[in-house]
Amino acid sequence: MTPEGAGIPEGLPEERTPDAFWARQRPRLEAFEAALSDYLPPEAPEALREAMAYSLLGGGKRLRPALVFATLESLGTPHQKGFPLAAAIEMVHTYSLIHDDLPAMDDDDLRRGRPTNHRVFGEAMAILAGDGLQALAFGTLVRLAADGVPPGVVVRLVAELAEAAGPVGMVGGQALDLAYTGGGRRVDLAALEAMHRMKTGALIRFSVVGAAILAGAGEKTLAALSAYGRAIGLAFQVQDDILDVTGDAAALGKTPHRDEALGKATYPALVGLEESRRLRDRLIGEAAEALRTAGLERSELRALAEFIAARDR
Repeated sequence: MTPEGAGIPEGLPEERTPDAFWARQRPRLEAFEAALSDYLPPEAPEALREAMAYSLLGGGKRLRPALVFATLESLGTPHQKGFPLAAAIEMVHTYSLIHDDLPAMDDDDLRRGRPTNHRVFGEAMAILAGDGLQALAFGTLVRLAADGVPPGVVVRLVAELAEAAGPVGMVGGQALDLAYTGGGRRVDLAALEAMHRMKTGALIRFSVVGAAILAGAGEKTLAALSAYGRAIGLAFQVQDDILDVTGDAAALGKTPHRDEALGKATYPALVGLEESRRLRDRLIGEAAEALRTAGLERSELRALAEFIAARDR
């Protein structure tokens, strides 16, 4: 799992390695996976529910739920408390993938090793499945109030997710991606970073910050974890760009070299593979420093940061 030049610090204890981290997280993620289907409303039209379930329950890295659970446990809160939050984040993430794959966007045929949603259910139903998941995400977050979470905390989580997913977050980043695709607008490193911090990084950062809010973290800890989430969010995208060049369909579960074919702005296209790797490693270093500031340098979040640098899919 650890490719050459992945930036894993020499001498990292075995228990802090990415593989060891995922071995520890597997039971939590399996329990979450088993519960995820319960959030889909049984009274929804069958065709719509099937399309929503196809993508939501179709596997994937589950990085964002892992971030939620690792953050909660690092702050002394049981990971099960974060199931509704993790489900809401996965719904928003999945809706974005469904819509990104549409012919009007990236026009892709493969996602998570399977045909994309619109290839199975048609474009119209895929659009509705994405819309349904986005709406369901906010309803799922509100369920936290029934679990005893104070209303003010629930309102803050809803507002933070709306910001991360909306026009100044994920959707805004996708709009910039469309504007930059095909060489229509010149892109420099600052513009590329801003786009990816919105499109990919905002929801990853919220996975950490949302869990910290749920755990009742103080403002100093929240600020440090926000810096951590901001760093790993961009590092994740840099590694994604690297894998689009170096990976293969079997490992990635999606079409490789797609960004190049579409003329998308990417880090390897702009600065080359080696500089992209150096940038990724610098960002992981920033994430580690943020954890030290929060007093969480030995937490599961450190191993998760190393996974982001080392992942091959």
